[in-house]
Amino acid sequence: MSKILAVFGATGRQGASLIDYVLNDPELSAKYKIRAVTRDVTSEKSKQLEGKVEVVRGDALDRTSLEKALTGAHTVFSMTTPAFGPDALEIEYKAGKTIADVALEKGAEYIIFSTLPSLNKLSGGKYTAVKPFDAKANIEEYIRTLPIKSAFYAPGFFMDNFQSQPFLKPQLESDGTWALVRHISPKTKFPFMDAVKNTGNFVGAILAEPEKYEGKTFCAAQAFYTLEEQAAIMSKTSGKTVINKRISAEEFKNSLPFMGELFTEAFTALEELGYWGPKSEELVAWALQNSRGKLATLEEYFEENPLGLA
Repeated sequence: MSKILAVFGATGRQGASLIDYVLNDPELSAKYKIRAVTRDVTSEKSKQLEGKVEVVRGDALDRTSLEKALTGAHTVFSMTTPAFGPDALEIEYKAGKTIADVALEKGAEYIIFSTLPSLNKLSGGKYTAVKPFDAKANIEEYIRTLPIKSAFYAPGFFMDNFQSQPFLKPQLESDGTWALVRHISPKTKFPFMDAVKNTGNFVGAILAEPEKYEGKTFCAAQAFYTLEEQAAIMSKTSGKTVINKRISAEEFKNSLPFMGELFTEAFTALEELGYWGPKSEELVAWALQNSRGKLATLEEYFEENPLGLA
C-alpha cells in the first residue's frame, strides 16, 4: 500500500519539482501517494495539480488546516518561506516548528526539511542580517530533537534567481557591455542548482532510501561557478559581452531595490566562509554522488531561460 507523502510548497519551485519527479519515477510513484499541500487551493497552479495528485489546503499560520492536511501522512516534505521585518526569524521559525509539531502529533514517521546553513553561527555572530538562512537552520535544529526520523535538503543558489530577482542580472554599461556587478572577488565560488528541474533529484534519493539517509543533509548543487565563470557563460549564451565589475559593499547595498543588507551580507559571507562553511565542496561532492539522475548545468539553464540582455 502506498504511503502518503505530504508535500508543502506544492505550487512553488521546490514542491512542484518534487511532485513531478515522484510522479515520473516508477519506483517512487509506486511507493508514495502524493498529497500536495498549498495555502491556496483555488490558484491556477493548484488546479493544474488536481487529477494528478490529492490537493489540500495547509497554512503554517493556521494550525487547524495543518491538522487536516497531515492526517494520515507517512512522510512530510516541509519548507518555509522567508519572512521580513524585525520579527522575521521568529515568524519563519514558528511556521517550521508548527509543521513539524503537527506532523509528529498526527503520526507521521519521517520529515524531510528544506534547510539552509546559519550564517550567524558559521561566522560566530559576525553576520546577522540573513534571517531566512538562520531561521531554517534553527528549524532544522529543532526537528533533530524530535522523536521522528528526519533528513535535510539544503539547496544552493537557485539558477532562476536571475529571473525572479532581476537586479542580480548583468547591468548595461555606458560602453555597451554588460556588467555582473558585485562587491566581492570575481573568484568567489557560488553553488548553483536548477531548483525547478532538480529538487526532486536530491529529495528523491532520500525518499528512495529513507533509512540510509536518516539524519543526513544533502548540500545540493550541480556545481560551483565563480563570478568569472558565470560572466563567461552569460556571454556565451546571450551573445553579449558580460564582464565582472567590482564595487564597494556600500555601493552594492545601496544599488539594490530591497533586501540590500541581506544580499550584501550573504555574498560577503559566501566569499569569506563558503556557502555551507569550509567543507562546502566536500559536502556538495557527497550530495552529487548520492543524488539521482542528471542535473542541469548553468549553461543549459541559460540556453533554456535566456537572460534577455538587449
